[in-house]
Amino acid sequence: MEQAALLIKNKPDQVEPDGLPNAQNIPTSTLHSNIWYHLGLAHYLKGDFVKASSAYRQGLKVSGNPDMYVATANWYYITLRVLHKDKKASRLIKKIDSSMDSIENRDYLDLLMLYKEDKSTDDARKLLTQSGSTLSNSTRGFGFGNFFLLKGDLTTAKQIFETVITGDQWASFGFMATESALIRLDLTKK
Repeated sequence: MEQAALLIKNKPDQVEPDGLPNAQNIPTSTLHSNIWYHLGLAHYLKGDFVKASSAYRQGLKVSGNPDMYVATANWYYITLRVLHKDKKASRLIKKIDSSMDSIENRDYLDLLMLYKEDKSTDDARKLLTQSGSTLSNSTRGFGFGNFFLLKGDLTTAKQIFETVITGDQWASFGFMATESALIRLDLTKK
């Protein structure tokens, strides 16, 4: 991924055809936004939050629509919080609004609204349990557990994370982030 970031430097961005078309059949990602997003995620999952933060910062610069913006902002926000850069995280989340027109990444927008505390934890719990999509449950589940983790409620976070990993979405980013969070939680106990 780092090589890909080097290869796109000073090159024009272009729409990247989606593997799975969305409900409106409008591609929402570009080559640049996908590279920075996935590079940030790779660093995040490895626990290299400084590099993840840098990648997400670059990703926000090239996120030209609400979908890529909220997806990148979600991971950037939690990365900033892990790095204790709360003022920067607060400035980022102030730019998020529930009326943003998201085609594909409504789960991330809902999580950002939870982090912004414009959504109660009861509302978030309902969203988590009402979705018929196991992928959505994985994404929301990680975010919901992470909400408690960031507040210092390790017990609730761990309970939610353990529920997520009983699901069948082992290849989803939410599932992988949940596994990573559980490993870090176990390491903090030692």
